[in-house]
Amino acid sequence: MAVIECRQVTRTYRRGEQEITPLERLDLDVQAGEFLALMGPSGSGKTTLLNLIAGIDKPTSGVLRIDGEDIATFSRSKLAAWRGQNVGYIFQLYNLVPVLTAYENVELPLLLQNLSRSERHERVSSALHLVGIADRHDHYPRQLSGGQEQRVAIARAIVGKPRILVADEPTGDLDRTSAHEILTLLRELTRSVGCTLIMVTHDPHATEYADRTLHLEKGRLVEQDEGVAS
Repeated sequence: MAVIECRQVTRTYRRGEQEITPLERLDLDVQAGEFLALMGPSGSGKTTLLNLIAGIDKPTSGVLRIDGEDIATFSRSKLAAWRGQNVGYIFQLYNLVPVLTAYENVELPLLLQNLSRSERHERVSSALHLVGIADRHDHYPRQLSGGQEQRVAIARAIVGKPRILVADEPTGDLDRTSAHEILTLLRELTRSVGCTLIMVTHDPHATEYADRTLHLEKGRLVEQDEGVAS
């Protein structure tokens, strides 16, 4: 069953007198529980598509359905509420708050929800355990390795129990060993937690962990490969 449906999705921006179209009439289905990798050169529309799926941006035209709902029709406030309940975002450079501990960074998104302190504690502890970094809960980002920081960022993304995870170059700042650990973790999370993951990457090795790889060029899907994840 497709959890994400794009039909003739186009996104156009204006930069002065110039019109820029990073996505043009894109059709795409992403199945529930799928780990999808997006590849393509810079400016091909990968991050634009990621932001549309995450509800950070809206298409100029076309239909973008998540679980059957056309989120492009949502008001700004409704879209923000939907995003908080359904989407987790994993950044390449982690975006952790340096003055907060790992625990406090993971707890941040929950402070916007109507949860008790004990409920927040249970969710944060569970998320840190899932990513294998519970023993670093009281450490600050500066006290963690790059791989550990990314684990904290992943815990923060999943703590709200989202249906969809989006990851923008999640291993771009990591060494090969740490990248392998993070990609293995992401693949396992899609299977154990049951979320759908869309990952943008420039690294062909990273796509080996995905179920499927899509290639974008100039805003259009040009080919697709099946992943080799086992």
